[in-house]
Amino acid sequence: MRKLAILTFVTLDGVMQAPKMPEEDFSNRFTQGGWADPYWDEVMEQVAEEAMDKPYDLLLGRKTYDLFASHNSGGDDSNPLNRYTKYVATNSLSKLDWQNSVVLNGDIVEEVTRLKSQGGLLLQVHGSWELIQTLLKNDLIDEFRLWTFPVTIGHGKRLFPEGSVPNNLTLVKSRSTSNGVVMGIYKRNKDN
Repeated sequence: MRKLAILTFVTLDGVMQAPKMPEEDFSNRFTQGGWADPYWDEVMEQVAEEAMDKPYDLLLGRKTYDLFASHNSGGDDSNPLNRYTKYVATNSLSKLDWQNSVVLNGDIVEEVTRLKSQGGLLLQVHGSWELIQTLLKNDLIDEFRLWTFPVTIGHGKRLFPEGSVPNNLTLVKSRSTSNGVVMGIYKRNKDN
């Protein structure tokens, strides 16, 4: 059975909305996009070492897929995002142009449960707030790969919004960058 991990950048107050670019996500009148940009290069080096050094498949929501595809598709296989399979949760698209992309439509909980039951590479979710909320509510996440930035925003889409299902996690690895970003990799306690 394959595992599912989320890879997410969050502020100290738990916001994960639009970390890299100001225009990434304006929903709910969010104007603080790009809050992670001053820390980006050093963090991405650590992400590459800690979370992207082994082969994996991606599980993405449609909006994150669109964003990633616009920056990564069309390249060669030296970019791992082009090599690995990208499963995309969408009910609005039937065809995906980015190589090795597969549409998942209908009941996403059933689709992800099916994917997890198959053998294969780790499934990693990058960004994809709405998809993560569905996965959280249905207890489908095995590992949380979080980078917490020394920034507070005050409002925005939170990784764990009010009403999140309680869960106990075990810290399996942590590191920090010289600019104050803290990585924590947590596994879900199965007896919970």
